[in-house]
This record gives sequence, structure tokens and C-alpha cells, in this order.
Amino acid sequence: METKLLAVDPLRPSPQAIAEAAEIIKAGGLVAFPTETVYGLAANALDAAAVARIFVAKGRPPQNPIIVHIADLAELAAVAAEWPPLAAKLEARFWPGPLTLVLKKHPQVPDIVTAGGPTVAVRMPSHPVALALIRASQAPLAAPSANVSTQISATRAEHVLRGLSGRIDLVLDAGPTAGGLESTVLDVTASPPRLLRPGLVAPAEIEAVIGPIAGVDRFAAGGVAAGGEEPVGPLRSPGMLARHYAPQVPLECLPQGDDWARIEDLRHDLRRLGWLALGPVNADASCGVLIIEMPTEPEAYAAQLYAALHALEAAEVERIIVTLPPAGDAWLAIRDRLRRASVAE
Repeated sequence: METKLLAVDPLRPSPQAIAEAAEIIKAGGLVAFPTETVYGLAANALDAAAVARIFVAKGRPPQNPIIVHIADLAELAAVAAEWPPLAAKLEARFWPGPLTLVLKKHPQVPDIVTAGGPTVAVRMPSHPVALALIRASQAPLAAPSANVSTQISATRAEHVLRGLSGRIDLVLDAGPTAGGLESTVLDVTASPPRLLRPGLVAPAEIEAVIGPIAGVDRFAAGGVAAGGEEPVGPLRSPGMLARHYAPQVPLECLPQGDDWARIEDLRHDLRRLGWLALGPVNADASCGVLIIEMPTEPEAYAAQLYAALHALEAAEVERIIVTLPPAGDAWLAIRDRLRRASVAE
């Protein structure tokens, strides 16, 4: 299969381009498209055979469910069996946007979408291209991140092609995504609602709307330890695998102050190292260390994280050292992604 690349305006996508992508979706094909978080890989969520192609293209484990994307609240009736009052409050505040809600699933949602579980993860993206594609497809879209399973998520079209060229039908290229990290996932079938994956919507923002939520402490305390075991059985949400969002080279996270000492140790044995430093550094980059200075503000850091990891991977470094950002609510999702990327193989 040859994967077609089609450039579109991120704010005013061409109706012809969107129509071409929608026809592929209607025919059971796969289209990568931008959201405000990362690029997603879309199929008709109500077509089990089409969704199965996502799993094949990505090499995705069957116990890992897929988020369903909608463009209008009216589409909820096709995917969710219930719409609790808490969900309505969150929708009013955060949709369209990077918050995914886990709901009781409608019987017509294929089991392959939910990994056989009784719940379905749903969100309404805010990116104009995403919304246009969903509407033109006339169906909710099952859309995980557009990358090979467990590897770095794609925030640019070239990242999508690097992993999935020849495996999918089309990429809608609208340039870099703004958010850079995946959506926050909240299970509203639990009481109190439980955080399943931190993302671009911080827990404090959610709690300001609906009160306390569960699960935050687990992520703040670490959530996933290096060498952690993969969960067994169907997952409640995507993004819960122990190893995820990871480059294909070893990655180590170290506190500020320990990072350069570790690099000095490794330079004796490794030819080429990559370093994601936190803010400007005074270091000699002439001895085989490729340095990317990351922003010290969490929103800017999130927007650049995956692109930086892709750049280091493309540069064929043998190991990546990451200066671990500070703890705190604003950095929760970033630290979660770095922990999962650094889990030992």
C-alpha cells in the first residue's frame, strides 16, 4: 500500500481534502489526522473490520482499548449507554478539548474498540481538521495515536510516515500539533471519578468543576516504576501500558544535577548521546552529546517533547538522558510520559 500525504490548512481545511479522507473512512480505510494533542489514526468506530486494521497497522495489543472521537453531542447516543450529570458538567467546561471521558458503552460499539470491556472512552477534539473529518465521515471515529504501538506519539506528519508509511491509506498534514501530549482520561463510571491517564487537562482543573477525583496520588508518586510489569487483561483506558510513548533507544530520567555526571560516565563507552536538558545549559557539546534545551514552562515543554525525542531517535543516538522536570500538578502528564518511555525493556 502506498500512503498518500495530503497537506491541509489547520484552520480552514479544504472541503475537497476532507471529502477525500472521509471517503476512505467510509470504505473501511485508515486516515491519520491532526488533533490538538497528537496525530490520530482514524477508522469508523462502528465498523469492527476497519478498527481491526488499526490494530494491525500499529501492532497494537488487543487488550488496549481505543478512544472514540465525536464532533457533536448528538453522536454520544451511538457510543455511550449513559451520560451522567458529572460528564455533562465536564463536557460543558472542557469539550471540545483534550479530555477523554470513560462511559458505559452502547451495545453497538464493537468489542474490539473497548478491548471487550463494558466501557468506552470518548472525547470531542477541538482541532478544525479533526472536527471536519468526523462530520464528513458521518460516524464516530476510533482513533489512537498515529504511531507504531508503544513508540513515540506523532506530533507531525513526518512522524506518522516514519512509523506507518505503507500501512495506512492517507495522512492529512496540517503541520505540528499544538498540545504535544495525549488527552487526559477520566473514568466517570467510578465513584469518585478516577484519573486513568494524566494529560493536557490538569487534575486541579477537573476538580474545580466536579470536586475531588481519585487516582491522582498514584501518578504523583510515580505511577509506573522502571522495569514495571505490563497489566494483564483488558485495560480501562489507552495509555496504561507500563512501556509506552518510548523511543527505540534506551532513555534514562535523572534529577537535575545528576544528569551531566551520568553523561560523563556514559561518554567513555558510547559514541553518541542525546540529552534533553531542562532550560539552557553550559556544556561542551563537542564530545558526542547532542543537546536539546527544553523549555522550563510545562505547556511549552509538552508541545516539544515528542518532537525532541523523534529528533534524537532520527539522529541515531545510542542513549537519551532526560533531566527530569519538577514534580507538581502542571508537570504530572510530562513526568508520566517520561517514566513510561524509560521503563526497561
